[in-house]
Amino acid sequence: MTDLAQLELDLINAIGAAESVAAIEEVRVAALGKTGAVSALLKGMGALSPDERREQGPIINGLRDRVSAAIVAKKAELEAAELDARLLAERVDLTLPSRPRRKGGVHPTMQVMDEMIALFAEMGFAVAEGPDIEDDFHNFTALNFPPKHPAREMHDTFFLKPDPETGERKVLRTHTSPVQVRTMMSQKPPIRIIAPGRTFRKDSDATHTPMFHQIEGLVIDRDIHMGHLKTTLETFIARFFELDDVNARFRPHHFPFTEPSAEMDIRCDRSGGKLTLNEGEDWLEILGCGMVHPNVLRNCGIDPDEYQGFAFGMGVDRLAMLKYGVSDLRPMFEADTRWLAHYGFSAFAAPNPASGLS
Repeated sequence: MTDLAQLELDLINAIGAAESVAAIEEVRVAALGKTGAVSALLKGMGALSPDERREQGPIINGLRDRVSAAIVAKKAELEAAELDARLLAERVDLTLPSRPRRKGGVHPTMQVMDEMIALFAEMGFAVAEGPDIEDDFHNFTALNFPPKHPAREMHDTFFLKPDPETGERKVLRTHTSPVQVRTMMSQKPPIRIIAPGRTFRKDSDATHTPMFHQIEGLVIDRDIHMGHLKTTLETFIARFFELDDVNARFRPHHFPFTEPSAEMDIRCDRSGGKLTLNEGEDWLEILGCGMVHPNVLRNCGIDPDEYQGFAFGMGVDRLAMLKYGVSDLRPMFEADTRWLAHYGFSAFAAPNPASGLS
């Protein structure tokens, strides 16, 4: 047997003995790589005489072609075997039911609004609603806003085009306080309501959007005072954030429709890049509140010498951010289904103060 015949036999045997794609690759490199046995023979042809090249060239090229074809065939066989093994090991049992996928869910804003309504309902508050488009009287005048108040300016408020007949300019309500006005004008005290709904202002950043949600509360009765207001709000905040109690303070503030007015803060800790409520040495503003201004009562046909009341208002979206760890308000209104799937709630888990809100 010649040396070429023996080399071919050895290579064919090595190809046949290969048991993996990696092994056949080693045989290919040993035979046809830059320093392989067959490659060395092809390189050596340059040193042969023309007659020897004519004789040896077809023999060596034929050897290369046969070895290469055998390697390709063996590699295809091994790849097919590996694929069959993977398919057998990784097969899917199509007889099993698919994993359940939740179809839709409750938006965090709506979840929090339902939680707030459930808590206030347990405290005796009824839900009142009103239109999103309001007139100047219900949105500003009845609430003791003076004619030149900044809230009436175009840079703060969305005004509609003037009515061609009356010249009146309607406005997208800047708060849900007009619902309080409409309630006081249509009902006799005692009154105890909350007014949830959409509101509109020209703000847009990480904690403000042009459209957002508020819940405002109103209590009108005889002998109402700030003690009732503080107890109501402290009870609500403690139960909403599921705290045993709440460490709160009431800072003097100014609102046209309440006097005295206050901002409610709760103690917090901002260290370590994480916000923790009801502990630490810092304070976080939660809501605005106060005793209903006598002018508002008069504008709504209620005698301030006989009845008093308190009012409060808070942002639903902002409380949702605080409770459920949302860092930016804007994605809440971008309709990204991935965001909604992450932060959404089951429609079957209705908030209940008895069994748990969230």
